Amino acid sequence: MANHSQLGFQDASSPIMEELVEFHDHALMVALAICSLVLYLLTLMLMGKLSSNTVDAQEIELIWTILPAVVLVLLALPSLQILYMMDEIDEPDLTLKAIGHQWYWTYEYTDFKDLSFDSYMTPTTDLPQGHFRLLEVDHRIVVPMESPIRMIITADDVLHSWAVPTLGVKTDAIPGRLNQTSFITTRPGVFYGQCSEICGANHSFMPIVVESTPLKHFEDWTSLLSS
Repeated sequence: MANHSQLGFQDASSPIMEELVEFHDHALMVALAICSLVLYLLTLMLMGKLSSNTVDAQEIELIWTILPAVVLVLLALPSLQILYMMDEIDEPDLTLKAIGHQWYWTYEYTDFKDLSFDSYMTPTTDLPQGHFRLLEVDHRIVVPMESPIRMIITADDVLHSWAVPTLGVKTDAIPGRLNQTSFITTRPGVFYGQCSEICGANHSFMPIVVESTPLKHFEDWTSLLSS
């Protein structure tokens, strides 16, 4: 959950988000090194004497040609690694289907007791004390902790986007098409997200709430919901 005046990312709750945060820090340090070098060279040029003599400096030309290529490789390799990790879906323990509507979500646990329900934003007048306004829903998604979860995402009317920042998940919901993504929650908790596509007038009123619980609690929840 984001806090007021927060400058960084939300706390990572999945391995993918941990990798994304590390890559962000890595790219930021590379950018800081480049900016520091350029600032240092500009300072030397401004503080030194101006000279109109041209110097044949093939070594410098070679350096400023090779150095940017090395920097790009240092950024591309970890980026490609994370990209393949995000697309890898290997034997999930549970498959959920999310269907975007104007303006709510429908979830189906198709391979686990055939559960399905609609998830609407909780109105401010009905919001329990301590819950977050415009982010809480009447029916949360409950998933088992430390289990691979596959999300199949589509839409019924217009474009939507299923996004939970702390899990590192953001996938478009397109009518007539099934997109998929996966995540693993590394700790118990409640994680909030929203539709990240401008889907209409009530676009900002399509919150997503994922509750991660131990397997025993998840089984109790499914038994209670199906009874």
